Amino acid sequence: MHLLLGLLFSLSQVLSYPFPNALVSSHDGKSIAYVLNERGVHSIWFAQAPAFTPHMLYSYGTDDGQEISDLSISDDGKYVVYVRGGNHDANWPERPWPNPDLRDTQEPHMQVISLATSGGAPKVIADGDAPAISPDNARVAFIHDPDNKIWIAPLDGSKAAAQYFFDRADDGDLTWSPSGSALAFTSNRGDHAFIGVYREGKPLVFLAPSTNRDFSPQWSPDGTRIAFVRVGGDGGPPQDPLKQYAFPWAIMVANADGGSPHEAWHSGTTLRDSMPEIHGPQLRWVAGNNLSFISERTNWPQLYAVSANGPSTGSGQAARAITRGRYLIEDTAISPDLKTLYYTADSGNLPGDDDRRHIFKVSVGGGSPVQVTHGTSSEWWPAATADGVAYVQAGARKPMTIVHNGTTLDEDQIPKDFPTASMVVPKEVTFRSKDGLLIHGQLFMPPSFDKLRMTSGKKIPAVIYVHGGPPRQMLLTWHYFDYYSYDYATNQYLANHGIAVLSVNYRLGIGYGHDFHNPPHAGPNGAAEYQDVVAGARFLQRVPGVDAKRIGIWGGSYGGYLTAMGLSENSDIFKAGYDRHGVHDWTMFSEWFGSQPKRYEQPDMKRFMRVAWESSPDAHIATWRSPVMLIQGDDDRNVHFHQMVDLVERLKHTKVHFEQVVIPNETHGFERWQSWLEANTAGTNFLMRELKP
Repeated sequence: MHLLLGLLFSLSQVLSYPFPNALVSSHDGKSIAYVLNERGVHSIWFAQAPAFTPHMLYSYGTDDGQEISDLSISDDGKYVVYVRGGNHDANWPERPWPNPDLRDTQEPHMQVISLATSGGAPKVIADGDAPAISPDNARVAFIHDPDNKIWIAPLDGSKAAAQYFFDRADDGDLTWSPSGSALAFTSNRGDHAFIGVYREGKPLVFLAPSTNRDFSPQWSPDGTRIAFVRVGGDGGPPQDPLKQYAFPWAIMVANADGGSPHEAWHSGTTLRDSMPEIHGPQLRWVAGNNLSFISERTNWPQLYAVSANGPSTGSGQAARAITRGRYLIEDTAISPDLKTLYYTADSGNLPGDDDRRHIFKVSVGGGSPVQVTHGTSSEWWPAATADGVAYVQAGARKPMTIVHNGTTLDEDQIPKDFPTASMVVPKEVTFRSKDGLLIHGQLFMPPSFDKLRMTSGKKIPAVIYVHGGPPRQMLLTWHYFDYYSYDYATNQYLANHGIAVLSVNYRLGIGYGHDFHNPPHAGPNGAAEYQDVVAGARFLQRVPGVDAKRIGIWGGSYGGYLTAMGLSENSDIFKAGYDRHGVHDWTMFSEWFGSQPKRYEQPDMKRFMRVAWESSPDAHIATWRSPVMLIQGDDDRNVHFHQMVDLVERLKHTKVHFEQVVIPNETHGFERWQSWLEANTAGTNFLMRELKP
């Protein structure tokens, strides 16, 4: 059988791709920088106009499990600044990050680091996060760890960092004025938040302080005003956790030295008018004294512009639509002259582009959007340059590369033995869920599947892959999140070894409109999305040549939850599963989705907890029959490790066959490449053994 499948590759081979963890440009668009992760080894790369030929500034040399984030470039191009350590995917409060390397007994902190582009070793500025380089290229402000206060240091690290002022809050959103003479920030005080402005030698100024929560300060080009987002404070009548509520928001503009602000725009009050959840409103000050932002009021995240002068009237109709369409706008970037917005969208001129990403550009002054990238690849993370745009590009087979204006800059980083030619091109498929909702998926079929069927008549096993998040969209190409690029590679490995894979974009995901992303009765409120997973399995069972009696399921995080739901509710369909750090009992997470202050007025939490329990795999353990592989790191801060511990004890009682892999000191989105290889090797071996391909 394997001879008919063609050249087999190892999981280590297909996981060896280089992954750009970040791509940024300088404000003047004359330089770009990015972080490259090669088998867990992180390096910093830099390129300048006009050729934008990249060269490595520094490599950390080992798979040390230390995240690199918050990359930025000084305006003069002489320094890049970044954060090393921590885990920005964690839902729990940050703390010093344990080094998984057992040879090192210390716990390194998140550190703000400055690196000269002319050469030399990195300089640690201080323990901290979220650095912001001043436009005069002299200083870097950051959030000091662990007190969450603003500290400032010379950019070259020539003097120690210091706290220049005190604010009684957890600070964030650091933004320098265009001249570098003032620093705006968000002062988060729990149930309310202010926009503060610091100027050396002067008292702090707070812009229109109120009981609201204000955030995302944006300076006007002349440095006289600040726009920011305003939402209501954390209070009011308790909300029923089994219902959906609108989350209205507004855009405010105030003089940077204080004074009365005005409302430039406010949303309506429907569910679609709610503030965009995943990538935020992406408020920007653009040319023509305008503000651009994203709203989902038409069901699709689209770009709008409004005059900064305001105020508007009505329920947000004063905003002018910059883009219109039935597609998702995800990442945005503004050109150095503030006249052109670049953005990523699941749109294009080819079939299947609704399950890809392409780069577009549009004038903030009006006109039709222009598609910058085309074809069967995906492009993301636009970084505007003085002469165009840089971005990351990946195909169905070809992994990620850095591209500038259509020219690939780093193709030589792909390993020589990477199995590009042996990989398959997934096919876009759609099917209807039980309630009639249209569901998208990507079908990975073994490379010589048709030939195998004709010559032997044998049927092959298949698996459903369910992504995590859940606000994600799996693509027909490599993915822009490192977590899902590891899973994409693993699906390719399964197909290469004779197992068909259907990746299901179930409701709760993004890419198909606000309503699809915000369905009723989902998750702990009824698990409505699980019917989409079952519909995917029914689709797979009808694929000619697939053995309907050998269907498995796998996924991580929320995908682990849906994997466990499949095994507990439908062992008649799903004959084996690989559950990686999944949720098994929603009632353990009541503080995430229903906590209320201790006061007399309360929603019906008893009813909610009952629904949450019934929406959990543990509630259906009596009908769980299929074997499962359970894998998790025991320092998981998104899904508590006790979820796995508790399930193991339940499976012992029900005599269900299980195997387990526990990775000490590892987190939810594994920080070491070796952990991904260990986990997915164990998981795929288990599936192939149980499904007997």
